[in-house]
Amino acid sequence: MKKISRSFLFVPGDRPERFAKAATSGAHDIILDLEDAVSIDAKPRARESVREWLAKGNSTPALVRINSAGTPWFEEDLRMIAAVPNAAVMLPKADERSLAHVVSQLPGRRVVALIETVAAYLDLKAVCAVRGVEQLAFGSVDFSTESGIADEDHALDAVRTQIVLESIRAGMLPPIDGVSVNFSDASLIAQDTLRSRQLGFGAKLCIHPAQVVPVNTAFAPSSAELDWARRVLAAFDVSGGAATAVDGKMIDKPLVDKAQRIIAAAQV
Repeated sequence: MKKISRSFLFVPGDRPERFAKAATSGAHDIILDLEDAVSIDAKPRARESVREWLAKGNSTPALVRINSAGTPWFEEDLRMIAAVPNAAVMLPKADERSLAHVVSQLPGRRVVALIETVAAYLDLKAVCAVRGVEQLAFGSVDFSTESGIADEDHALDAVRTQIVLESIRAGMLPPIDGVSVNFSDASLIAQDTLRSRQLGFGAKLCIHPAQVVPVNTAFAPSSAELDWARRVLAAFDVSGGAATAVDGKMIDKPLVDKAQRIIAAAQV
């Protein structure tokens, strides 16, 4: 079972002195940002800084959030990514057409689609049908701003659930949930992340290194979950693959699959 990243940490592309720190933050992936975190005047310099860092072949996985289609920097960003072997890309304001273009320009590269517009959400099936897209991420802040739906309590649960379900139907990795704007209260970050996990997300975007540990911890299986999973797999092994029981409850293939996912998640 393929391991997946749980935490994705943004770092501004025009702050190369922060790249190494982000890479050692404990984040499973870092996102070198050429879009929102970078001013217009600094975009060419940010692109070059990101290119130089990627060209060194650093061991920490890194995506580049390029500028969206239709901006003056989009094609130049794509050319930079194409020139760096194995560089991965996150496309903001993703839609079917822009994703298809990115995939055609970067064949075989890891592509993450940032769903942050109402139009993209309403066209999720087509977005997920673009071959070559590995994973969706929810740009919850931008989506909330455009839609007028506050990202509070459970107001966006239906949107998040649909993103998860479309990802599953398309055979993608579990999607990445949006950022928590609070980065000083670890308990709130953990609470947000647990909600993401309960809704079926497999990871979360982070905007500050302080968010990484609470996010990773919240996605990790608890000791009780691991104990249950180990006993389920042991019982199923003893039964020779037949339905059996653990704690007085029937165990069959779907629960065995769940147990295997729990064990795999502990190894991330």
